[in-house]
Amino acid sequence: MRLGFVGAGRMGRPMVRRLVEAGHSVRVHVRTPEAGEALAGDGAVPVDSPAAAARDADAVLLCVHTDAQVREVCFGGGLVAALSAGSILAVHTTGDPRTVRTLAGQGVDVVDVPVSGGPHDIEAGRLTVFAGGAEGAVERMRPTLSAYADPVLHVGPLGAGQYVKLLNNALFAAQLGLLTETVELGRALGVPEGVLLQALSHGSAASRAVTASAARGAVAGLAASAGSFLRKDLEVAAGAFRGLGVDLGSLEPAVRRLEVLLSGRG
Repeated sequence: MRLGFVGAGRMGRPMVRRLVEAGHSVRVHVRTPEAGEALAGDGAVPVDSPAAAARDADAVLLCVHTDAQVREVCFGGGLVAALSAGSILAVHTTGDPRTVRTLAGQGVDVVDVPVSGGPHDIEAGRLTVFAGGAEGAVERMRPTLSAYADPVLHVGPLGAGQYVKLLNNALFAAQLGLLTETVELGRALGVPEGVLLQALSHGSAASRAVTASAARGAVAGLAASAGSFLRKDLEVAAGAFRGLGVDLGSLEPAVRRLEVLLSGRG
């Protein structure tokens, strides 16, 4: 496919590499000559604007950090206006479902495809994608996304991918909050944190929150590495859920406990 790509950073650049390796032609918006040289070395074609990345593309993938950046790229950067009829806009950015619905309201075929995993998962081709959108559009994107993602899960209509990702991260944050409480209880009982985490990773309480914390020797280590992303996604989730009259329910206290840890007060 002829692809456009905007947001070739920590997550986006390995996506671009995998897309090129899969035989796709990829034009990537870059901000600096150095970034352009690096991406050209990966086999992509650097261009100087989002509109140039979108022009004549069968699909365009966005992997920027925030909703505000999605809107700036799509409208301020001219991406939406440059899209060809029948092309698909695939938004990897985790954000408010209202953003992708606003884009679809401009007559654009949109799928929301937030992800779970990191650059190492992209390199291994095992990133998880939660896809929301019309079945036909998701299926058209599936071969492209499969260059770096497995599984690609179609979870419902447009916006559903964002809801699943936000719920995933809310639950993960709550697990880290509960794990923080568990570690403190263990410390009171004389069990060192590292010992407890290693033991729990082999027990029935094992989870990604436990095993990743154990690998770092402390819950705070994982919280520090994931903190900026979790803070952003929790803020987005709070706003999106509030607009629907929904709250985090019993997840709320555990999420708040994690927020104390992230703030450095716990």
